[in-house]
Amino acid sequence: MNTTDSRSWGLFVLRIAVAVVFLVHGGQKLFVFGFHGVIGFFTQIGIPAPGLSAPVVTLVECFGGLALLLGIGTRWAAILLAVEMVGAILFVHAKNGFFLPTGFEYAFTLVAANVALALAGPGALALDNFLHRGRERTVTPIRRAA
Repeated sequence: MNTTDSRSWGLFVLRIAVAVVFLVHGGQKLFVFGFHGVIGFFTQIGIPAPGLSAPVVTLVECFGGLALLLGIGTRWAAILLAVEMVGAILFVHAKNGFFLPTGFEYAFTLVAANVALALAGPGALALDNFLHRGRERTVTPIRRAA
C-alpha cells in the first residue's frame, strides 16, 4: 500500500468514526428527545435562541453524520459540524475547563477531526469520489502583471 492509499484509508476511518458519533447523537435528539425535548434542554442550559438552535443542531448532526457516513458533501458537512462543536464549546463546555466529563476536550477533538475532513476530503469509499470521477478540475494559473 502506498502513502496515498494509506492516507485515503486513514481519512475513511476518521470519517466513519466521526459520522457514527454525530449520527448517534443526532438520532437521539431527533427520535428519543424530539425537537421539543431538545429545545427544553437548550433552554435549561442557556443556549441562545433554543427554538431555532435546537432543531438546527439536531438536523446538522443527523444529516451531517449521514453525509459523512456516505462520503457525500463531506467538506460542507464537516464544516457545519465543526461550527456546531465550536458553539458547544463556547456556550456549554468552556466554562467547565478542558477535562471531561463536563469540559471541552471531546468537543475540541471533534472540531479538529471535522476541520481535518474539511481540508483533506473524504478519503476512500466515498460517494464524493464516484460523483466526481472523470471530471477534471482545471486550475487557472495566476499571471503576474508585467
